[in-house]
Parts: sequence; structure tokens; C-alpha cells
Amino acid sequence: MEKRLATDKRKFSMLCAVLLVLLAVLFFASIRTGTMNIPFPQIWSAFFGSDVGNQRMTLFEFRLPRIVLAMLIGAGIAVSGGILQSISRNPLADPGIIGVNAGASFSVVLYTFFFKGTAFLSGVVSVFVMPFFALTGAFFSAVLVYLLAKKGGSVAPARLVLTGIGLNAAFNAATTVLQMKMDPQDFTKTLTWISGSIWATNWDYVLVTLAWMVVLLPFAVYKARYLNIMRLEEPVITGLGVPLEKERLKLLGTAVGLAGCCVAVGGGITFLGLIAPHIARGIMGTKHEFSLPLTALIGANILLLADTVGRVVMPSMELPVGIVISILGAPYFIFLLMRTA
Repeated sequence: MEKRLATDKRKFSMLCAVLLVLLAVLFFASIRTGTMNIPFPQIWSAFFGSDVGNQRMTLFEFRLPRIVLAMLIGAGIAVSGGILQSISRNPLADPGIIGVNAGASFSVVLYTFFFKGTAFLSGVVSVFVMPFFALTGAFFSAVLVYLLAKKGGSVAPARLVLTGIGLNAAFNAATTVLQMKMDPQDFTKTLTWISGSIWATNWDYVLVTLAWMVVLLPFAVYKARYLNIMRLEEPVITGLGVPLEKERLKLLGTAVGLAGCCVAVGGGITFLGLIAPHIARGIMGTKHEFSLPLTALIGANILLLADTVGRVVMPSMELPVGIVISILGAPYFIFLLMRTA
């Protein structure tokens, strides 16, 4: 057992090192790429020198916060998906399964519909208005799914999934009805947000998201042993003396917090919470104390790659990162569906 654990730790350390190197490569590729490519000598000068080429503002006010936010959102959504797949015992689950995306989208559309675009005004406070409504909608939807799925004092994983699917459909229908009655300009803005976009980010968004990640990601890893136990049958878990419903609720709240915060600042990014946990389990196994940190690194790599690709493919208008993730994730989802069928 000790030999196996030592082998797992060595493998985990090696994989983390590889993913961190890959993330660094993507970081430098992304910071150079955009409507105007910046040569590496000018990037170095902007960071450490006399700013030859006057690129410091472009790098520090536009590209750097976008890159950091992409990594944070990628890590948060990926870990949220990994937690939900373990809680629901559904390998095809992602944060959308508990209505996070649908609830946040409906809340944003509702706010924009009634306030006619005032969510997009400038100012320190107004920057957080739309993310606040999105986060509120995400939490409201998740709580509603949990309450509707609860029966006899407990929540069965299958009932949680089915309730989430039904509530998603209801929220999506209501969102579509409101969008049909919107002004064209407001419709375009909300559609871009729902598609998943981080192009209008700033350091305020980064700091708020970082605060959530610093608390919730370590907590998720700390609770990894309970995720390992949840692979067992419920009578066995109860026999071990584990307060199943209490721990499930804590982990569900952690997953909702991670996904809700990320959706609030990045929009409806789908498939990432499905893909990253599968890749992590495929290369490391099912021990969550190892797979969750790898899931975070894989999610950060995937989202940063998708954001960079979106800027390269259509530099004049930029593809929303959510659309790029969907293009990359849909074939993998079909593959997983065929393999688990």
C-alpha cells in the first residue's frame, strides 16, 4: 500500500509539473496573441524594462487580467464538475446539471430586460451589478434543484440529476421568451454573455474571482476523502459512520460556489466541467486528493487554450470562449456517451 501511494505521489508530481509547464507556454502564447501581435522583446521590455513600443497598458490592462481570469475560471468550473460527477455518480454531469448556467442566464436576461442595459454602464460599483445578478440566479437555481430533489430527508443522486434537467428546461424557456421581447442591442449583449465571454474583463473581476478560488479550491481538496467514500453504496457509507447528507450538502455548496462565481464573470461556459475531470481521472485514477488538483490545472489549460484560439481564428471580432469550448467539447461528449452507454 505504501509503495503504491509513493508511486501515485511521484506520478502526481510529474503530471503537475508537465501541466504547469504547458500552462506557462500557453500564457506566453496568449499574452503575445491578439488583434495586434506583440513581439517577445517588447513584452519583456514592458514587464521589466523601459516599455519599448509602449505596450505596457495593452498587456497590463487588457491581456493580463483576461489570461489570469481564464485560468481561474477554467480551474473553478473543472473542479465543480469533478465534485458534481462524484456526488451524482453520473460521469456525464457538469455544473449545468444543477441549473447553475440556466439560472445565471435567466437572471442576467431578466435584469437586462427590465433595466434596459444599465448593467453595462461604467463605474466601480456597476461593474459588479451583472455578475451579482448572475451569481444570485445560479445559487437560487441550485437551491431550488436541491429542495425539489429532496425526499425523506435525503437527496438521491438520480433524482438530483432529473430535477436539474427539468429546471434547466424551464429556465431556458423563460430566458428565450424574454430575449424575444428585448431590444436588438440588449439581445446581442446578453447572447454574447450566455455564449461565454471574458473579453470585457478587468482586475476587479480577477480579484473577486481569486477570493472565491482561494477559499473554495483548497476546501474541495480537503474534502476529497469524502468524495472517495461517496463511490460506495449508501448503506456502506452510513455503516462507516460518515454523515452522508451533511457532507454531500457541503460539497454541493462548494461546487455551486465555484461554478456560480465563474459563470457570473465568464458567462455560460459548457462542457469544461465535463471534459477536465474525465481527463484527470483517465491519467491519474479516481483518488480525488490527486485528481482534483489535476482537474484544476487541466481546466485552466483548456480554457486558456480556447480563449487563445478564439482570438487567433477571428481576430477582428473574437469568438466567445464558450463557443470554442463547445466546439472542442461536443465530440468528446459524444465519445463519452458512447463509451458509457
